Amino acid sequence: MSRTPQFEARLAGLLYLLIIAAGLTAELGIRAQLIVPGDPAATATSILAREGLFRLSLGLDVAMGLSDAGLAVLLYVLLRPAGPTLALMAMVFRLVQTAILGANLLNQQAALIALTGPAPADPEALALLMLSTQSHGYDLALFFFGVASLMTGALIFRSGYLPRSLGLLLAAAGAVYLTGSALRFLAPALSAGFAPAYGVTLLAETGLALWLLARGVNATAWAAKAGG
Repeated sequence: MSRTPQFEARLAGLLYLLIIAAGLTAELGIRAQLIVPGDPAATATSILAREGLFRLSLGLDVAMGLSDAGLAVLLYVLLRPAGPTLALMAMVFRLVQTAILGANLLNQQAALIALTGPAPADPEALALLMLSTQSHGYDLALFFFGVASLMTGALIFRSGYLPRSLGLLLAAAGAVYLTGSALRFLAPALSAGFAPAYGVTLLAETGLALWLLARGVNATAWAAKAGG
């Protein structure tokens, strides 16, 4: 019996929404409220006063990483008919991003250990340094995610079974991720001014997630491509 891709599409949409919700909650909903840039003492006080909340942000990022690994495979399955080699490359770049983000969570745990474990010299400054390193590690991972998004956008655009507008939006999101990460490392003074452009990424990824969850793919067109 021939299968349709609708189950994979809807599961991909569900995982994508989980990734967006977990990532935004961890970064903007929790850490951004606890970390005081340039003030180690205030950051340490804030984290220790709400340690459980700080730990929750790490748990949400773990859930995001697990979901992202699954989503990478599902998108490969869905987009392989539009270009097997490009779909494989997009999956690999996305998995590299996931691996970097997962390893980068050790910086957050190290900050907590510095504040709650055996006291090193100047634990507050060390904790803030580790959290800053985590923030930069996040942007390093987005280099790879930006490339994956460009490839995924191209695959969606050429697929014939997903809206081309979603492909264009996702490619634009990839360009934003690449530009934002480049500015963070190469021209940090310009990074804050570029931040509003990340609204494009939220629009593109949420739009794709909702489309996959609610509409899936055109199964007839997908099967025709897959069969060919």
